[in-house]
Amino acid sequence: MTKIRVVFFIITLIIVGGLGVFATYYARGYKFDLKTLKFQPNGILVLKSEPDGASVYINGELKTATNANLSIAPGTYDVEVKKDGYFSWYKRLTIEKEVVTQATVSLFKNAPSLSPTTLSGAVNVIMSEDGSKIVFSVLPSKSTTNDKTGLWTLDTFSLPLGFGSGPKRIADGDMTNATYAFSSDSRQLLLTVSEGIFLIDTGSFTSQNQRVNVASREDEILAEWKAEKENTNQSLIRNLPPELADILSRKAAAFIFSPDDNMIAYTASGSATIPDNLIKPLPGASSQTQERNIQSGRTYVYDIKEDRNFLITDQPVTISNSDKPEIPALRWMSSSKHLLWAGPNQAVIMDYDGTNRQVVYSGSYVMPSVFPFSNTTKLLILTNLGSPASAANLYTLTVK
Repeated sequence: MTKIRVVFFIITLIIVGGLGVFATYYARGYKFDLKTLKFQPNGILVLKSEPDGASVYINGELKTATNANLSIAPGTYDVEVKKDGYFSWYKRLTIEKEVVTQATVSLFKNAPSLSPTTLSGAVNVIMSEDGSKIVFSVLPSKSTTNDKTGLWTLDTFSLPLGFGSGPKRIADGDMTNATYAFSSDSRQLLLTVSEGIFLIDTGSFTSQNQRVNVASREDEILAEWKAEKENTNQSLIRNLPPELADILSRKAAAFIFSPDDNMIAYTASGSATIPDNLIKPLPGASSQTQERNIQSGRTYVYDIKEDRNFLITDQPVTISNSDKPEIPALRWMSSSKHLLWAGPNQAVIMDYDGTNRQVVYSGSYVMPSVFPFSNTTKLLILTNLGSPASAANLYTLTVK
């Protein structure tokens, strides 16, 4: 009886140990080959999508649905994610043995819906640099009542929650030829009209008789806001590898950090080479083609966490309000994984590495007045829908 117990104990140890070995190898991406009776090293591809339930094709062959893990032999694969009613997503990914490669796919509607946000016209539309607010003017006209004319703001973060309270009027009066600039924290607006220069609170209404002319302090206020912005940028730059910080300070005409501060979009003002291996390579990092030899006039995105530099366009584009009146043509979406580009007669959303360029709007609009909301489901676009006789209004474009 004792011998039988010993035998059962040994068999149990062998079975448990064997299962443990199988589980360990499987977790590391290995697959048991019945032909060679050996474990073959594989990699793991993790694909998630918004919305989920999309079909995953590997080298043109349907494999599974998103939100699944695939064990794949090391190599380079064409990966495509498809879902009815949405643009397809495609990338060429390199799978390494025993490495988990992850991709989160945002799918955008190929027939987005359009609905009006304003009805009385909107001119001189600008967005605060942090993306939290949009301001615009409603001008006097035969069809516009006095309670509509003036300055209006829109909180982008409230729109995904059923549009919140919608546009809010913060100043009255004739805003013809008015100009304005946001403070660094978006809480104030420096408004310049024919009557003078006024500091306006973006969160409440200020009537004409309550305004205080600050023309004598204009330069001081703007200098203070500029210093605050530069201090914020410098604090972020100090966290970069010194070699990259030096290149940005000398060779970037303009740059802007992504909302999560992990990436930088910039236009080069001169040629330079970003050294390799500024940080230790991360397993499962992006395998997309990068460009470390930057050239003047080209626009790039640098991924700080993965030390990779991607060419976005070989043309200079406006990416920051800076001290110029131009509206940025290239903006970060709030996800920090996508860029919004306002091009001639079209709005394009692309992955941060420049891939998957998808035209989510095509038609007449006031270029480059297209703005992202606080999530990636909606855009705001200024258009008269191709009718020259009609005033341009802001429309919400639902893209997800």
